[in-house]
Amino acid sequence: MLRKRLITVLTFNQGILFRTKLFTPDYRYTLNFVDAWSVDEIVVLDVTRDPADGGESFRQVIADFASRCFVPLAAGGGIRTLDDVRSYLDLGADKVVINSGAIERPSLITEIANRFGSQCTVLSIDAKKTSVDTAGGSPGASYEVYSHFGARPTGLDPSDWAKQGQELGAGEILIGSIDRDGSLQGYELPLCREVSDAVGIPVLVSGGAGNWDHFVQGFTEGGASGVCTANIYHFTESSIQSAKRHLDNAGIPVRI
Repeated sequence: MLRKRLITVLTFNQGILFRTKLFTPDYRYTLNFVDAWSVDEIVVLDVTRDPADGGESFRQVIADFASRCFVPLAAGGGIRTLDDVRSYLDLGADKVVINSGAIERPSLITEIANRFGSQCTVLSIDAKKTSVDTAGGSPGASYEVYSHFGARPTGLDPSDWAKQGQELGAGEILIGSIDRDGSLQGYELPLCREVSDAVGIPVLVSGGAGNWDHFVQGFTEGGASGVCTANIYHFTESSIQSAKRHLDNAGIPVRI
């Protein structure tokens, strides 16, 4: 049986670890809480808004993690060309996470997949909820993809964009809820389920996890292949191993 993954996502602003809220760097932290031995994968993302930074501080973050962790490492932020991808991989990343660059130029997905493999290509999708009226007159919800740190609406539907990403060569989808980011109130499960049902590649869900039951729901209700967490570890002393024991007790196959 294919084991489900528990993934730690870390966001860096000018090379410094921050927790985020609504996709905005919210509070500075240290890396002391990261349990790199029990987690299945680490994702590091550059959320620096200052173009003068040049990305050097984040490249040092990638190199430092690659030298210290023994699980797959994915890195993203500012990727627009194959040279950007190569620089991250040369520093020790195993995968790259692309978002705004793929929206601006979808063929970038295919270029990366053809050169480095689909297994290296993670399409990140950030979405916001849009209230609509259903046919029966009761309130429902649809979602729209946003780019540039959740600041720019694109008019894209997350499920359609995920499906297109798969067709273009992406090997995984990382779906994040802008509304839920930093809330600790749980994942946006309908969004995750829509995307999971639309594609045949692994879907990772991010944004909103606040307790171990949210992880279970991400798998059972959201249909995710992996659940991502970041902010929860800034507010709890609990370890990733504790989370995995909880998932195992709930019947979710994980690596203990």
